[in-house]
Order: sequence, then structure tokens, then C-alpha cells
Amino acid sequence: MRCRNVSLLTSASTNCFLHQSSEQISTECRAEASPCLLPLRKCFTKAKTWKFPDVSRDENEDEDVKAERLRVQEILSGPKSEEVPAILVSSLHKEFDERKEFLLGRKIKKVATKHVSLCVKKGEILGLLGPNGAGKSTLINMLVGEIEPTSGQVYGSFGLNSEDDSVKFVGYCPQTNPLWPDITLQEHFEIYGAIKGMSQSDVKEVIKRIASALDLKDHLQKTTKKLGVGLKRKLCFALSMLGNPRVTLLDEPSTGMDPKAKQHMWRAIRAAFKNKERAAILTTHYMEEADAVCDRVAILVSGQLRCIGTVQHLKSKFGRGYFLEMKLKETADVQQVEYLQSQILHIFPNANRQERGRVLQASKSCQGGGCAPCVQMFGTEEAKLNFCIAVA
Repeated sequence: MRCRNVSLLTSASTNCFLHQSSEQISTECRAEASPCLLPLRKCFTKAKTWKFPDVSRDENEDEDVKAERLRVQEILSGPKSEEVPAILVSSLHKEFDERKEFLLGRKIKKVATKHVSLCVKKGEILGLLGPNGAGKSTLINMLVGEIEPTSGQVYGSFGLNSEDDSVKFVGYCPQTNPLWPDITLQEHFEIYGAIKGMSQSDVKEVIKRIASALDLKDHLQKTTKKLGVGLKRKLCFALSMLGNPRVTLLDEPSTGMDPKAKQHMWRAIRAAFKNKERAAILTTHYMEEADAVCDRVAILVSGQLRCIGTVQHLKSKFGRGYFLEMKLKETADVQQVEYLQSQILHIFPNANRQERGRVLQASKSCQGGGCAPCVQMFGTEEAKLNFCIAVA
């Protein structure tokens, strides 16, 4: 049974990265069926001229999304550059056939991702943000070969020294936990390390380092069926980082974790990608996670890339403003409340204010500066003491 499980693991988690092909997939054709339905390819060895599909664009396409798409086309059609992106996605499109009973069983097309183009630089963590059904996991599953795309291209730049380098340079943390329930965490590390081609001594050293970073030392001899959701997600992330991959795909890595565990995971992810030769794509539902982890964020809506940029850029471009809420201590008197309100108006002269018992609220538009003065004024422990603030 274990041998069968190892075989399944190799097929599901790593086989999609082992296939190398010298042929290019046409952007105008369906991807050919293969052991890796959409392999990441070494495509930057020489300059080529590319013909891009004549895809009808949304006339309301965001300027940043358009710039990203044109950037991808320029990289693919231009001369070889020394700055090779880690991942390049060009017009990736996926349609599913669905049967509808009210249409007498006729098939209709459901678009999961609509001609998505994006580029991930070395040293960058790109976040895919969106609600359920936005197309985040579909995009990731196409990148790893679990789903065959309808059309489009995906390229990966690994080490260009040998034809088999890409085997070593990709890691994948799926949304589900592909773990064996009856073997220990340490055995998982050993199996995955062997698949990655690591020596036993290297695996032992990595286990010590990763277990320490993710607080897994006390759980190494436990079987995974005895672990909570948070520990399972930590293990999956740790397994994806074995072998120091240059590219890592993280599909909602902190799902199911409590707030404290999420913070720990986010710090671990940031620390893992301090190396400027690494890159990652991370999917999430939450702007808070994207803000904590990602260098840039791409927001998907109904399978379409709607905006892309740094979190601060997106907030300043699309944000409606800032909201401040402060809960005062029971010991706060009238004079302290009035003084606090005067300070708020001093910082934000045009702020809208509300008072509900011991809770003060203020909101302002994005115009007229950010919220840094507010943080400096009320965010310190000394300020909370002076203004009698319980929570801000």
C-alpha cells in the first residue's frame, strides 16, 4: 500500500514538473495531452517571434492589467533578456462543459479563467486574490498540470544549465492536504525528500531547520491523522519547500488556521522568500494575508484579471477611505473624550464622526493624505494610556 501511495504522490505532486519538451504550445490551439498537461517550459534560450491570439478584450480593461498583458507579449516576442521572469503566463484560458437539465441535457460553456496574462519576477511573491469561484485554484491547477487548459501558454525560467534542472526548482502546496494518515511527519519529509532527489543527510538537516522554523519539532513522530488543520497546513507548506525550489505555488496555505497560527505562517513564508532567486504564487481570499505576504496582488473576478499591483497601489486606486474605531476605557471622563475628539478633527478636519456609548468612530476619504498621522497619534501604548483608549 505504501508503494502505491508513493506512486500516486509522484504522479499527483511532482510528475507534472518532470516532463520537459522542446516544442512550444501554440497560443491558438488546445494544449496537447501529455503527462504534464501544461508543463512549465524553458523558453528564453533564444529570441523568437510570437503570434498572439486575436482575443476580444474588455473595453473596460484596467490600465494596469493591460500593461501587464503587453509586458508579457513584449517579453515573449522580444530579444532574449538577462532579467528572465520566474513564471510567465500568457493568455491562459479555461472553459468547462456543463450540462443543464432545463436545457434538455445540452452542454454549455462555463469560463473558469479568461485569457489571464501575468508575469512573476524572481524574488517576488504574487498573490491571487478573489472570492470562491473567481478562478484562483483553476489557474494554479493549470500551472501544475492537474487541469488541461483550453488555450494559452505557461513558461518557467529555472536553471538553464541542463535539460533536467526544472525537476529541482518547483514546489507545490495544494489547497487540500495530500498526506498519508498513518505515517509520521518525519516519514513524510523522508519520502518527499527522496522524490526531490535529496540525500538522507540533507533531508535530516532540512527537517531540523524547517521543524524549528514552523514549530513542528514536538510533532515529528506523530501520524498526520492526529494533527489539527493548522499543523497539516504547516506540513504541506514545509514539504513544498523541500529542495529549495526556485518557484513555489501556494494554494491558500493558511486555510483553517487560527489568527496566531496564520501570523506565524505568514512570517515563515516571507522568510522563505528572502532569497531573490526564488518566486511564488499564493492564492488567498483575504487582503490582510496578501498585505502581509505578497509583493504584488492580482485580483480575479469571475475568472478575469481585473486589477494588479502592490497592495498600497490598489488601496490608493480603489480604496474608498479610512475608518477609525476606538473603544474607550470605563474610566474615561468627559474631558478626555472631548480632547480625543478634538485631536481626531485636528488630524482629519473633514472626518465624519460618530459616538456610540464608549465607542468613537471616524471615517474619511482617501483624499487629503493617508492614515499615518493617526497611527502615530493613537497607535502607541503611551497614547492609549494618555487618551484612555482600550482598543484602537
